[in-house]
Amino acid sequence: MGLDKSDIQRAKVMVQAASAVVVLTGAGVSTDSGVPDFRGPQGVWTKNPLAEKMSDIRYYMSDPDVRRLAWQSRLTHPALRAIPNEAHDSIAAFEETGKLLKLITQNIDGLHQAAGNDPHKIIEIHGTIHRVVCMSCQKKTNMLDELKRVKQGELDPLCSSCSGILKSDTISFGQYLDEIKINAAFDCVKKGDLLLCVGTTLQVYPIAGVVDVAKAAHADVLIVNDQPTQYDAVADGVLRDPIQVVLPVLLGS
Repeated sequence: MGLDKSDIQRAKVMVQAASAVVVLTGAGVSTDSGVPDFRGPQGVWTKNPLAEKMSDIRYYMSDPDVRRLAWQSRLTHPALRAIPNEAHDSIAAFEETGKLLKLITQNIDGLHQAAGNDPHKIIEIHGTIHRVVCMSCQKKTNMLDELKRVKQGELDPLCSSCSGILKSDTISFGQYLDEIKINAAFDCVKKGDLLLCVGTTLQVYPIAGVVDVAKAAHADVLIVNDQPTQYDAVADGVLRDPIQVVLPVLLGS
């Protein structure tokens, strides 16, 4: 599919006119890096309904079999071996312009950091797969270190400090989001003059509400996604073109 030159040009003018841009990214940014989304036709939960149970904190904490399955799935988790694609690279390059106020991501893959974005500018709403947390003492460790234990036969490794249950430092169903991160995301959107939403269906709340916050602050809203979202009608621009193709054009000089 070719780029719609008139739409992309209008969107590019909006980016060039902005001085404080907040970018919100979702799973669509990382699919070209081999990290599948959850709800799409090739999504993790679509292809393997059991994966949704492994992502539910109630089952994870109460059922050792679910935890063992979860640890086995982490051994081959695509996010642990993925590399940034052109979409990540273009956002990292855009930061060098000085116009990127904050990068809010719903992704857990760490690919924005790998692409070169400043970790201090990134808000990881759903945490990161690269870290493990003890559900009892909150000690945090490196995922690859814990996976070594799994490979050595500890199918459900426990915390080395308190013997508590270990879990990837990501938000599962049934867990509360970090209010500090949510408030920080909303606060930065209030200060921006452009909100760029990329690769997200804008269905998951409360973070999808950043669009309402941006509009209330009279900021422009651009949406780049291959599927319609509920916010398309209020957006100032909507692009359906492939993300890894359109972002370098949209954010380039």
